[in-house]
Amino acid sequence: MTLKTVIQVVMALVVACIALALYGNARWNAGTTQILYRLDAAQIKSAPQFFNAKELDGLPEPVQRYFKTVLKEGQPIITAATVQHTGTFNMSGTAENWKPFTSTQRVVTHRPGFDWDARVELFPGIAAHIHDAYIAGNGMLKVAVLRLIPVANLPETADLSKGEFMRFCFEAAWYPTALLPSQGVVWHFVDARSADATFTDSNITLKVRFNFGADGLIDTVYAKERGRLVDTKMTLTPWQGHFSKYAERSGMLVPLESEAGWVLPEGLKTYNRSTMTTASYEFAFSPGKKP
Repeated sequence: MTLKTVIQVVMALVVACIALALYGNARWNAGTTQILYRLDAAQIKSAPQFFNAKELDGLPEPVQRYFKTVLKEGQPIITAATVQHTGTFNMSGTAENWKPFTSTQRVVTHRPGFDWDARVELFPGIAAHIHDAYIAGNGMLKVAVLRLIPVANLPETADLSKGEFMRFCFEAAWYPTALLPSQGVVWHFVDARSADATFTDSNITLKVRFNFGADGLIDTVYAKERGRLVDTKMTLTPWQGHFSKYAERSGMLVPLESEAGWVLPEGLKTYNRSTMTTASYEFAFSPGKKP
C-alpha cells in the first residue's frame, strides 16, 4: 500500500467519523427537542402566584422553619427552571468507577416533570449521553454512546415512573416553592428535625422523609423504596440524597451541592456528586406581567 493510499484511507475514516458524529448530534438534538416539547406541553397554570406565609400555619415546626429560612413573603411561585450541573457519576454498581459529567436540566413544577440531559465522559473523546426524565406521569431513561449507539432505553414501567417522580420530589430543594402546601404537598410531623412529605401526580403517590439541619435547611432526603437498575432489572432499594452549600438565587436559598446514593446493607453507596453552576427560574408572576 502506497503512502497516497494510506492517506486516502485515513482521510476517508476521518470523514466517516465526522459524518457519524454530526448525524449522532442531529439525532440526539432532535430527540431532546421532542422531549422538551412534551414536557412544556404538559405544563398547567400554577396557583397561587405568590408565597403567603399564612399557608404555613399548622405545618410541622421544622417545615415552617425551613420555608421561613429559604423564602421571603411574596416570593413568586416557580413554574419552571433550567439548571446546569457539573459533577461525577459512579458508572459501577459495585465498585468505584467515577466519571465526570455535565448536564442541563429542564424542570416544570405543574404538572411535575423534568428532563436531565447529561454528558458523562467515559474516555477522552468518548461520552455517554443520558436523557433521564419524568413527563406527564411517565418515566424515561435513555443512554447512548456518542449520542448514537443505544446502550439503554428502559420501558415506561410503573417502578421507573415512580422512581423518576421521586427524583423530582428530592430535587425540589432547587425550586423550593414546589414544596409548599399550596402546590399540593402534604406534610406530616415526625420529630423536631424531620417531617414526611406526601406527593401525588396522576396515579402515583409518594411519601418522602425530609431531615432538616440546625440551620433550618434540608440536609437529607430519604425514601424507603426506589427502583434501582440491577442487571437490567428494577430492584426496590432504600435511597438517600444530601444537600449542602446553600446560596441565594432569585431571592431564595437553594443548595449548590448535592449527593445521591443507595442505602445498602453494607452502607450508603453514593453514585452522584454534583454542583449547580447556573439556575434560571420562571415564575407565575414577573415584573411587567399583570398579576
